[in-house]
Amino acid sequence: MTATANTTHATASTVGAVIRTGVAATAAASAATMAVAAVGHLAGISLELAGAPIPVTGFGVLTAVFSLIGVVIAALLARFARRPRRTFVRTTVVLTVLSLVPDVIADAGTATKALLMLTHLVAAAIVIPAVARRLAV
Repeated sequence: MTATANTTHATASTVGAVIRTGVAATAAASAATMAVAAVGHLAGISLELAGAPIPVTGFGVLTAVFSLIGVVIAALLARFARRPRRTFVRTTVVLTVLSLVPDVIADAGTATKALLMLTHLVAAAIVIPAVARRLAV
């Protein structure tokens, strides 16, 4: 007696779980980055970049956009990669580090730059592990 695995079903449910978890993590990360920005602003850190104010909601919107791009990457990796979790974590860590570069060179004060970078790291710390747990090793 032999058993065969239904890999199509397993892949479909994995992709669905990745997307559901990714959307939930995106919502949590968006709320968290807005909270970090609001607390930073209340603490006296400027939310101006090149003289233009960044609204607190802007942190949430951009977090959502880029986190959802990460969820799409994860879904594609779940479907096509040999080691989706490892590939996703490596890719998103590199993308997170690259996302800090514009903050470092931004026309803003040191505290503002640090706050911007902190929001990137907060979002990554929420989304990457949550999504990675849903990917096959």
